[in-house]
Amino acid sequence: MFRKSAAISVHLVGSLQRKKAGASLSRRLHQTLTMAKRLHARRLDGIDHNPWVEFTKLASEYDAVNLGQGFPDFPPPDFAVEAFQHAVSGDFMLNQYTRAFGYPPLTKILASFFGKLLGQEIDPLKNVLVTVGAYGALFTAFQALVDEGDEVIIIEPFFDCYEPMTLMAGGCPVFVPLKPVFSKAELELIARLCQQHDVLCITDEVYQWLVFDGHQHISIASLPGMWERTLTIGSAGKTFSATGWKVGWVLGPERLMKHLYTVHQNSIYHCPTQAQAAVAESLEREQLHFGQPSSYFVQLPQAMQRSRDHMLRSVHSVGLRPVIPQGSYFFVADISDFKSKMPDLPGSANEPYDRRFVKWMIKNKGLVAIPVSVFYSMPQQKHFDHYIRFCFVKAESTLRAMDKKLQEWKDELGA
Repeated sequence: MFRKSAAISVHLVGSLQRKKAGASLSRRLHQTLTMAKRLHARRLDGIDHNPWVEFTKLASEYDAVNLGQGFPDFPPPDFAVEAFQHAVSGDFMLNQYTRAFGYPPLTKILASFFGKLLGQEIDPLKNVLVTVGAYGALFTAFQALVDEGDEVIIIEPFFDCYEPMTLMAGGCPVFVPLKPVFSKAELELIARLCQQHDVLCITDEVYQWLVFDGHQHISIASLPGMWERTLTIGSAGKTFSATGWKVGWVLGPERLMKHLYTVHQNSIYHCPTQAQAAVAESLEREQLHFGQPSSYFVQLPQAMQRSRDHMLRSVHSVGLRPVIPQGSYFFVADISDFKSKMPDLPGSANEPYDRRFVKWMIKNKGLVAIPVSVFYSMPQQKHFDHYIRFCFVKAESTLRAMDKKLQEWKDELGA
């Protein structure tokens, strides 16, 4: 945009200075504007649609209970809020730039904390990068390591940004659908295949603390031979229920991280210092309480498991068939029965059923979910158009509002 504006200015000045020039001002402008007709870069072709924008807008229009988007509508823990207050009101230098690749106390605690979990000696200056949320970590990793024509294996269902980030980097997405179970044995198989075929692994582990029913999270970087080929991405937003802080990180071997540093220093360069300081203080606190009942990493999954179970029972009462998740913010519900009973919901003929169902549910039942087909590649969407996704990391007031809507729905079914 700036290049094209500058070109117009140069042509204008040139025409005014050379009064006797053969080309008229109007002709020069016409030529310049013709050249500038295409405004956007080709890398944006086909990736302009975003499901979050569409369904968030619908939720607002119909004043529906938002159980779609993955964010807590309750406050972070008191110690995290206090840490942010310390960062804002304490050392005035926290209002200024810090080290480009991460506030030193934060990179130090990340290296110490996750070094123990991954069984690695992590250097805070060589193996850690702080980014603008996990989203920033993902984008930096794709830009740093995916070259024109590279194949990028994406396991489905996938967070919807993985495909456009691959395409913007010039890569070719290769999709592999996942069955409902993802066992440690399968994780070990993936690790062996990565080593056998010299494949790099980018692992998005923002929900690592939200694991339920006695299960444990396993980082693939902790498996034998995987640290040297893995980038492990985390999020303070998901870790401390503070998604608006937008502090994320990526951990990995120096041979990979040095390329992420290059992208970071030539794009974002620096993340807000005070939020990093608050996360550092919060992680230091959690390291002291790790594994104890006082740990937030123990308390949060216990509370969210109760919310999960509450919502599972509630949605089941209207004929939705939930699949019980072992972790994360979400569960999916099978809507096959509705697809059989109400196959002709409004919408375009080629629109997946789950998207039409969610729009119907927002408008008629006042509840927001996300259609699962948006997390699949185009060829696979028709096979997974009978699931919708709910977020259960919500406050008691939201759960009560949901219950009210579901009771009204249940009463209608009874009638």
